[in-house]
Amino acid sequence: MGNRTERLTSGQPPAAVPLLSRGKHRNPRKGACFMEFASYLAGEKWSDHPGCTHPLLAGLARLVNDHTTDENRQLLTPLIPSVIGLTGDDPRIEVAIALRCATTALPVVAAERQLALAVSVLAAEHVLGELENRPPGLEPASRRALDLVPEAARWARGFRGGVHVSRRGFRRYAAPNTVQLAVRGIAQACVTDPDRLLRELLTGAILDCQKAILTAEPAVPEVQPVR
Repeated sequence: MGNRTERLTSGQPPAAVPLLSRGKHRNPRKGACFMEFASYLAGEKWSDHPGCTHPLLAGLARLVNDHTTDENRQLLTPLIPSVIGLTGDDPRIEVAIALRCATTALPVVAAERQLALAVSVLAAEHVLGELENRPPGLEPASRRALDLVPEAARWARGFRGGVHVSRRGFRRYAAPNTVQLAVRGIAQACVTDPDRLLRELLTGAILDCQKAILTAEPAVPEVQPVR
């Protein structure tokens, strides 16, 4: 995998492999998306859902790939090797990705999306607090993002007061919905360079996943009684 990875990190795709394009492709001759490239580099079967990457991070990568313009999509290629091997069962991974997406998108998306993303920030913080057994509070990035949209933050706090989000519900529904809403919102936002912001979002999420995986507590094995 060495030569392939070296060419990608330098911004050059490997020889005989297609450039990044939107959507799913049956084989390399039809084109490739971000995660299909990752499956190729990882030596897995050609797929946009390879096992080498956490499903939510892979979903974010596919969305960023598809919502980035054709002229800037190739700038994503150096990030592809970084997602290989980034996977695990720690539920904090989903929280980290959702928080990165929500806090990045919240200040720039349209007002109607801000309401949902503000709720996502608070829900993710609630789940994170439960996972880490800590007092209620906000991460600095969450506080900064909410401070930039005070009306949406105020509405979200009122809404959250009557809604309980379970860890399972957050993992299965809230986190994936947050990722989709954030990427689509950024792509349609009135900002100077949405492609750059999407690229920074994916870069930040990759770093967050690396941190979450490195600091994940090892599973405690079940102790079997002595016979």
